[in-house]
Amino acid sequence: MSIEHRVVPLLRLVLVVLFAVLVFLQVFSLPGQFAHLAEESPADAGLRWPLTAVSIYWVLCIQVVVVATWKLLTQVQRNTIFTTSSRRWVNAILGAIVAAWAVLVVVFLAVGFTATDPGLPLLLFLLVVVVAVAALLMVVMRALLRQATDLRSDLDTVI
Repeated sequence: MSIEHRVVPLLRLVLVVLFAVLVFLQVFSLPGQFAHLAEESPADAGLRWPLTAVSIYWVLCIQVVVVATWKLLTQVQRNTIFTTSSRRWVNAILGAIVAAWAVLVVVFLAVGFTATDPGLPLLLFLLVVVVAVAALLMVVMRALLRQATDLRSDLDTVI
């Protein structure tokens, strides 16, 4: 039994749990958390809806990554990962990461210019760098997938 036959079902289980937690965050936790923030600190009440919208947007980006990963796992199981159809799922992952990163940069700049304490801007800067690294890694992985797909189609042509 190959390693992917043992790992893919486990990863699918983790993805289902992750997706369920993300939906719970989107529907209940994040809106409730920022409503509570507005009640406890009326001075920050104006941040309730922008923070809720941005947080839900980031969760949606993660959900896109989860769904695309699920689709890629299906292709791994069917031994069709090295086809051109897998590129669109890798592109979806890359697009979600870049979309989340762009909003994160805007949040970082907004917080960075108004913060009195350097802690939050530094944390946001760290997140900006980590998400940028993830995006760049996906660019490299996409290039590797493209090369492997081209080699596989060349090999199929020869055989």
